[in-house]
Amino acid sequence: MRGAEPIFLPDAGDAAEITVAGEAALCDRRGALYFPRHDLLCVSDLHLEKGSSFARRGMLVPPYDTAATLLRLQAVIDHYRPKSVVSLGDSFHDDEGSSRLPERLRLDLSALAAGRDWFWVSGNHDPSPPAGLPGDTVEALAVGPLSFRHEPSKKSPPGEIAGHLHPCARIVQRGRSVRRRCFAADGTRIVMPAFGAYTGSLNVLDRAYAGLFREDGLVAYMIGASKVFAIAGAMLRPG
Repeated sequence: MRGAEPIFLPDAGDAAEITVAGEAALCDRRGALYFPRHDLLCVSDLHLEKGSSFARRGMLVPPYDTAATLLRLQAVIDHYRPKSVVSLGDSFHDDEGSSRLPERLRLDLSALAAGRDWFWVSGNHDPSPPAGLPGDTVEALAVGPLSFRHEPSKKSPPGEIAGHLHPCARIVQRGRSVRRRCFAADGTRIVMPAFGAYTGSLNVLDRAYAGLFREDGLVAYMIGASKVFAIAGAMLRPG
């Protein structure tokens, strides 16, 4: 309602509880989404081997992004021990990234996939199946009322879980600006934060999100140092 006083919505410890298309989920502070009923863990935009991709173009950055991302991924998988994992596109920074994966990290990633269903959703950075890694490559994945795909679409039915846009949110309180990665949601769709160590972010008020969320329903689940905070859309600021 226009003119209503913006409010903070409650959070639930270090993970925020959320519902999308009637399905309960947890927004984990490490940037993963867990669906208890399906025992399914979802991460998006790992952008593995981004550092080596930059190096090939003469832009030298510390080559530790893949190791750091996989270490955090291992922690969240160890925590939830899911039956299924969905990597929601742009798992590698380019289509040859999986072939540059160091053997030690290849073994680590294969070990994470062992004993569970693993799905690689094709992204715009990595449309081809990753070379030499377990799992199934799909354009999209349907699980009950949920649809997992890389890029969100205004034409998708309720239940879409997407990535691609690397959402973040900004609030201003007592003269202090806070900008954090976030899960963006309105009860019918979730756009997930980028999980990768070297990934940037795009404010949820940017025009790239136009039409994806109900104006009165947007909530940004902002990732703090130890908690996920649910912030009503009316409190969000551009920038």
